[in-house]
Amino acid sequence: MAASSYDDALRRLLAHEGGYTNHPSDPGGPTNFGITIYDYRKYVKPNATAADVRAMSVVEAKAIYRSKYWAAQRCDELPAGVDYAVFDYGVNSGIGRSGKVLRRALLLSDRTSVIDDEAIAAVRATDASRVVTEICEERLRFLQSLSTWKVFGAGWGRRVADVKKAALAMASGAPLSDLTRSPASGRGVVPINSVAQQGTAGAAVAAGVVAAQQAHQSGAGAIESLAIIALALGLSVSGWLYWHWRQRQQQERPA
Repeated sequence: MAASSYDDALRRLLAHEGGYTNHPSDPGGPTNFGITIYDYRKYVKPNATAADVRAMSVVEAKAIYRSKYWAAQRCDELPAGVDYAVFDYGVNSGIGRSGKVLRRALLLSDRTSVIDDEAIAAVRATDASRVVTEICEERLRFLQSLSTWKVFGAGWGRRVADVKKAALAMASGAPLSDLTRSPASGRGVVPINSVAQQGTAGAAVAAGVVAAQQAHQSGAGAIESLAIIALALGLSVSGWLYWHWRQRQQQERPA
């Protein structure tokens, strides 16, 4: 891929990464534009907080990606398609892993992750489509082996499939304009438990029934009984709505 194509690779990557997130199941912690707090501390501000990560500008994120991922993996020197597959993998799982996987695909020693002159020469002499396929297939196997796959697997799987499709198109020389569909989000989704929803709704109704029985048994008048029922149902339904809102927030939170 020519150096000028970096912008398209970054555009696709940012579409996958999205904005700020701090998912409790994500070991990366506070993350913005795909840059974790650990990388932000490493490359920008040693004592950075979650608030600093949230305030990160896209310009700042792009500078990190250009220097610490694209240039560090010599992507300007890799064939079209391979560069994008390596770049996206490096961002998602670390350049140490992406470099070793590339070297294994080239039948080189993976005792180092450095993409050196030997690797550059080997990849230029190898079918780019085969290398892209091997990288993406290994990437998917690795992600599936992680304990967090059950939380983020759906998003991760879509991301790898999208990267593979785009990278193979690049390797074949197809114009990027043919890839009209926007990259799918690479985020996982935590599903809402529908049974829990139904149970909570039932609890709200049950609370109203109990309140009605207690009001009747206490000998309270009609107005007092209605007030107690209304208050109990109001509190129960409010609690259910709040729970539902929290679950929806968790489902829609980027992973």
